Amino acid sequence: MPEWIIVLLRSLTLIAFLFFLTKWLGSKHLSQLNSFEYISGIVLGSVAAIHTVNPDTNFSYAFIAMVVWFIVPFGVEKIALKSKAFRDFTEGKGVVFIQDGKIMEDNLKKEGYSTDDLLEKLRNNNIFLASDVEFAVLEPNGSLSVLPKRESRPLTAKDLGIKLAPTKEPQTVVMDGNVLLEPLANLSLNTNWLETELDKMNVSIENVFLAQADSDGQLTVDLYDDMIAVPAPTEKPLLLATMKKCQADLELFALSTENPESKEMYQRNSKKLQSAIATISSYLN
Repeated sequence: MPEWIIVLLRSLTLIAFLFFLTKWLGSKHLSQLNSFEYISGIVLGSVAAIHTVNPDTNFSYAFIAMVVWFIVPFGVEKIALKSKAFRDFTEGKGVVFIQDGKIMEDNLKKEGYSTDDLLEKLRNNNIFLASDVEFAVLEPNGSLSVLPKRESRPLTAKDLGIKLAPTKEPQTVVMDGNVLLEPLANLSLNTNWLETELDKMNVSIENVFLAQADSDGQLTVDLYDDMIAVPAPTEKPLLLATMKKCQADLELFALSTENPESKEMYQRNSKKLQSAIATISSYLN
């Protein structure tokens, strides 16, 4: 058999094997590599590369070596989950760089960070003055977690005493012109609702590149044709406007009638509706 075919077959086999090993190790290894996992990844890749390009090597040795380098990190991870001391040893632990607004110079030197390195890390967190930081810690994966001082933090709705409606993640219900049934079911919606909403926009499903619906049943659509403008969702503003109109109509009826019982009924229901509007207006605005 020609060597190039052997190299091709070995490459495909080891790629598939390495893929499954990586999947079994878990997604954590793809996003946050500590020093031990970094070494394991390099060795696994090197073993696969060596036994791929050298047809003279014993192919079974590649599997043995890769299995060993899979079992060891896998076992280390399981032990680390049960022992904090072992976890600190293998994964490392955070190092405080700024505490109570003061830079910890000794910790910077210990980790080999210069003042420029610290400032760069702060800029990556959108902070340009070290004096704006209350607390900062270097995480084991090399990222810097920063807590700004209270007066330097952005205002939130909670700071302003504003009550906001709870939100859930939106669901993608159409992708590349194809309806996705599971996301629709997650929102307790169906294809009839989707077709009705698209008909209101005078849009067919085949022309939809992406459509997303939120937990309030509002649909946002992006079309293949960027020249066609799609109206923004109006369900919540229309509901609020309708409620306000009904409340105003009740007040008008109360003023126009001479019957005391009818007047009292209109006024009572107007107050109830006004209370309901005040309660849900923050959800509908």
